[in-house]
Amino acid sequence: MQDFDKKAYWQNIYEQKNATDVSWFQSIPMISLELISRCSLDLSDQIIDVGGGASVLVDHLLEKGHTNIAVLDISGAALAASRRRLGESALAVNWIESDITTFTHEVQFALWHDRAVFHFLTDAEDRRHYVRSLKNALRVGGHLIIVSFAVGGPEKCSGLPIVQYDAEKLAAELGLGFKLVEERSEEHITPAQQVQQFAYFRFERVQVNKA
Repeated sequence: MQDFDKKAYWQNIYEQKNATDVSWFQSIPMISLELISRCSLDLSDQIIDVGGGASVLVDHLLEKGHTNIAVLDISGAALAASRRRLGESALAVNWIESDITTFTHEVQFALWHDRAVFHFLTDAEDRRHYVRSLKNALRVGGHLIIVSFAVGGPEKCSGLPIVQYDAEKLAAELGLGFKLVEERSEEHITPAQQVQQFAYFRFERVQVNKA
């Protein structure tokens, strides 16, 4: 799929569908919010929601008083949907239109949340670029929450192949510098009333001792 245009593909998805109609939509991202609360962040800590363009997670974080939130998505249409939904509150959010595999950021984050992207990276090189961006952007002592399709769950989403993960497989992709803190499972009910198996993983970014 070397000629596959990811940006055009996702832009078309969000131009053709309402954000509430996509299969991964959640009106209340309960498990994500529970895991984030366990990270004991200060309200001023830097947070990034990767692939969260049209997700309502940002709405809930703003309601809880978080003041440094970035939302990254490859689709400008997805980001625009959230800005419209939030109205004036959108001014408090850093909206980033970018491919995560080429993303760079000057300030390091305390929390990196991804419920939308990593399982779509079927190419090993794309996964390596993702992890490089992650390691550059997440501070030591920071928290990583990745949500993926679980082993035994869907093999495709939005017409694209995905990669299923368990904790061991995901840890191998992340490499050194991440300690698994907890994992959760979820039977997500899509807007079309289909059941999808998701797995949630929370890691802590740890210092790697160099010999």
